[in-house]
Amino acid sequence: MTSISIEDRGFTLGDGVFDTALALDGAVFARARHVGRLVAAAQRIGIALEAAAVEAALDAALTPEPAILRTTVTRGAAARGLWPASAGAPTVVVTRAPWSPALLGQPARLITASGRRNEFSPTANLKTLGYLDHILAAREAALAGVDDALLLNTRGRVACTTIANVFALIAGRLVTPALSEGCLPGIMRALVIEAAPRLGLAVEERPLAPAALTGADAVFLTNSVRFLRPVTALDGVALGDEHDSLRNLQDIIWRQATVGK
Repeated sequence: MTSISIEDRGFTLGDGVFDTALALDGAVFARARHVGRLVAAAQRIGIALEAAAVEAALDAALTPEPAILRTTVTRGAAARGLWPASAGAPTVVVTRAPWSPALLGQPARLITASGRRNEFSPTANLKTLGYLDHILAAREAALAGVDDALLLNTRGRVACTTIANVFALIAGRLVTPALSEGCLPGIMRALVIEAAPRLGLAVEERPLAPAALTGADAVFLTNSVRFLRPVTALDGVALGDEHDSLRNLQDIIWRQATVGK
């Protein structure tokens, strides 16, 4: 069992970043992307994280069984104070959870969260440990009996959900909020953007109003554990169900995950 100091800044202040990846057949899907994003995020907040430390922690956690791997990085233990006069080595921990292909393609019903995502925050594009806004939005969704909550930014435009990026199929084009709208640079988001042209789908990264979702031909969510997830309703309103493109994109990315093609 791994022990964490009670003075670890991840525990006391949420001072750190994390990443969630899928491991299949003893290999992390899109491993270089996950490691690179995590290291870049840590360095953005001043944690001197080396890729080799992440690689070693992932290797130690791998087994042949499918698994969700969460890598947590904190600034480590330090004396009291918001900005430490000195910091030791960062804490790097990888935890495992079982994964099932039943998670793929599960439809999602959404509500719009009451809180807003601050697209101007320096952490808006980082997976930081301070996730309370998303936790409370997920609580709203659970209390409403739906699957996830849509987060709008301070301008009232679509940012993301509590655990996923958002895409809408509009007039034959895939539209997704730009990173400047306050969403995370999701690994699955990037894979979808790269795969879409193979199906003749142009991609637009631009502001997206909530009303555009209700008028879209289809809406889907992306993350590294569930891949592509169709959205069937938003705030009780049924959404478009033209999901052929979604299924084709899912097939392309699944082949990348399983056979590397």
